[in-house]
Amino acid sequence: MQYANKKYIPFQPVKMTNREWPDKVITKAPVWCSVDLRDGNQALVTPMQLDEKLLMFKTLVDIGFKEIEVGFPSASDTEYEILRTLIEGNYIPDDVTVQVLVQARAELIKKTFEAVKGAKNVIIHFYNSTSTLQRKVVFKKDMDGIVDIAVEGARLIRKLTEEEVAKSGMNIRYEYSPESFTGTEIDFSIRICEEVMRELGATKENPVILNLPSTVEMSTPNTYADQIEYFCKNLHNREAAIVSIHPHNDRGTAVASAELAIMAGAERVEGTLFGNGERTGNLDLVTVALNMFTQGVDPQLDFSNILEIKNIYEKCTKMHVHERQPYAGELAFTAFSGSHQDAIRKGYDYMEDSKTPYWEVPYLPINPADVNREYEPVIRINSQSGKGGAAFVLEHACGYRLPKEMHPEFGAIVKAASDAYGDELKEQQIVELFNKEYTEFKGKYTLLQHRFTELRDMDGTTETRFEGYINENGAIKMIVGSGNGPIDSFFQALSSIGITGYEFVNYHEHAISRGSDALGICYIELKVPGNGHIFGVGINANINVAAIQGILCAINRAEAHHTQA
Repeated sequence: MQYANKKYIPFQPVKMTNREWPDKVITKAPVWCSVDLRDGNQALVTPMQLDEKLLMFKTLVDIGFKEIEVGFPSASDTEYEILRTLIEGNYIPDDVTVQVLVQARAELIKKTFEAVKGAKNVIIHFYNSTSTLQRKVVFKKDMDGIVDIAVEGARLIRKLTEEEVAKSGMNIRYEYSPESFTGTEIDFSIRICEEVMRELGATKENPVILNLPSTVEMSTPNTYADQIEYFCKNLHNREAAIVSIHPHNDRGTAVASAELAIMAGAERVEGTLFGNGERTGNLDLVTVALNMFTQGVDPQLDFSNILEIKNIYEKCTKMHVHERQPYAGELAFTAFSGSHQDAIRKGYDYMEDSKTPYWEVPYLPINPADVNREYEPVIRINSQSGKGGAAFVLEHACGYRLPKEMHPEFGAIVKAASDAYGDELKEQQIVELFNKEYTEFKGKYTLLQHRFTELRDMDGTTETRFEGYINENGAIKMIVGSGNGPIDSFFQALSSIGITGYEFVNYHEHAISRGSDALGICYIELKVPGNGHIFGVGINANINVAAIQGILCAINRAEAHHTQA
């Protein structure tokens, strides 16, 4: 590639010195037009069948699209069929306009008008290519010849429209695209659009949609925004036009191009779900709409059940939504990095504690719940994960709120398991690992029976007596001890059979269920003989029993680790 780049001609940007779009912000949604059934469908390896097209159309309506390009009915019988099925089957709601695409060729325009008969609201979208390269290579015409094609098409469309409206009262609107707008001299694109507007009789009350496609993405997004702003500022009779955009994704920047173009004056946006389209795809409308949503702007499209929409899309198109796709990808709300996991967990804690009305969680630009994503998959665990990630998963899976001091110990256990497994650990695997290591841990000592007795002296002091039986590797032993509380008395009882050297360090407890049979969980931290700390966990409806279970769990784990060492 060292010298091959020399054959490419750099894109020449519009000369602008007074651009205003960089200071603008997006404050309202544009008019959206889905082209999934036309531009998206033509780019599929296996185009959608009729039932799949109907399902896709219904899904687009449910999302909230009011303008849907349903096909190129003059191009093939299958394209004609979907339009007739939609019309004759009464699938089109009264507030939805179907859009049909046609080249500016007389025979195709006439067939298109036959195809739309019976519809209530229709946009006739016609186009011809205007770019410098296409004029030279494909059409071998000068600018005047290209203008003639557009004007003759517009003249016929207006004539057929007036005839159809007189007969049926159909609501017909016009859309014109100078195809390959980005590769067309900007002043020529303005000229041809003005000629078309004049021929169609465009007015403020009956505006023409002028669609300015980035048919092939040829420049950085800021340059596309310059083109749109220049066009808007220099178009005569601007109030009689609705400026629309249709970005493709050849350079991978269609979303940025669309957002900057809206800032530059575009009022309408065409694209597809998840960016399906020719070559590297169309503009991804899901991403643009939800980007607005994260900025406090109502996109007027409903993606609150994004996974269902994704499933329908994959079913109809046989395409796969990438795991890293914004908002809808399987991994869109995951965090493997330990520092990310810790920050997300703290963000959720802050939201709960502060009762803030705003979404303020680091690393997550949107609340997953707003698009019906669950919290559980937010953090996934592998050998690179930090000490807080596994604790976060446990809290959302089981309600276990591990004390911060316990995070390093359990985090190390999870990392070792992930290394041995060779892959990320799923939520259920983490829960099972915790239970195996703590709540279900079987060790040297098992408590068989016990009871607490409280003795209160005349001076108000209380002594707690513990009596019970413990199984030590098959030998049943009675243990007895007294202390200033249940935990102290249990330690004294253990010392009666030589279990000594353990020092109580910390104790945390909380409920993990509600009602009269609610369970409590205790986390016990002990200092082990010699050096080091270890944790144990106990769960019981009686919090005192949960505490001694936690103590015995920690001792059993310490004994097992010592034996392994």
